[in-house]
Amino acid sequence: MSRVLPAWRSVLYVPAHAPRFIASAHRRGADAVQLDLEDSVPPAEKAAARDGLRQAAATVAQAGADVLVRINRPLSLAVRDIEAAVCPQLKALTITKVDGASHVRLFDELVTECEAREGLPAGQVGFVLLVETVSAFLAMRELAEASPRVVALALGSEDFALDAGMEAGDDTLLAPKQQMVLAARAAGVLPMGFIGSVASLDDEEGFRAMVRRSRRFGFEVATCIHPRQVAIVNEEYGAQPEALDWARRVVAENERRAAQGQGAFRLDGRMVDRPIVERAQRLLARQAQWLSRPAPSAP
Repeated sequence: MSRVLPAWRSVLYVPAHAPRFIASAHRRGADAVQLDLEDSVPPAEKAAARDGLRQAAATVAQAGADVLVRINRPLSLAVRDIEAAVCPQLKALTITKVDGASHVRLFDELVTECEAREGLPAGQVGFVLLVETVSAFLAMRELAEASPRVVALALGSEDFALDAGMEAGDDTLLAPKQQMVLAARAAGVLPMGFIGSVASLDDEEGFRAMVRRSRRFGFEVATCIHPRQVAIVNEEYGAQPEALDWARRVVAENERRAAQGQGAFRLDGRMVDRPIVERAQRLLARQAQWLSRPAPSAP
């Protein structure tokens, strides 16, 4: 089983017990839709939400978005969630309150059994690991490398801050989030989230500035709690036209220089060496993934 990273910029949260939101999620333009079984679903509604997962997954996937399911802790709920969630449309599970590498491997084993039961290819279902405790934070790279199913790493700000005995603020969480990005990069998975926090759903320009800053810190994908956030995240975590033009020119010039046996070179007065070429190649590869996705249907 090899690790294949998804082409996500935006992941739209949808409570798995809310038919109205499920019915319209495929029209929001998100790269992925996450059906939530955890915090947004009241305890009395969890069984019904779980029972409706297959139909909900088919509904939110109809325009081409990937489907994620966020599962519960404790283990008794998590096992039932996973057994209900693994279906042909499922792209990934978000593992909440991940506890250690053995925790990840245990779920890997269970998902493998579920894939076989469903007749799905082994490894179809990826894992997004949600780090919400100090112990998990100190083992982030080990967690991300525990299974090739792991495709993304995220820091659960409120739960992590509570466990760390700190207030959840932009300043207090800056260093932990930066370390999370580095741990994700070291493990070869996507860093998910924002460097700041969402102050108000009505402050779209403030949100855009925060997302743009987060991209500079290395984040590549983020969850959206409201459909209005999706387009902004797609734009800011996507590729700007001028960046794509620069990347194409860098790659083309690098190929020309390499054919002449040259290494580093200057382009538009800027020195271009291997890291810049690789960054350009990565951007173009991700752009190709985004362009290969079906366009969302009209609202």
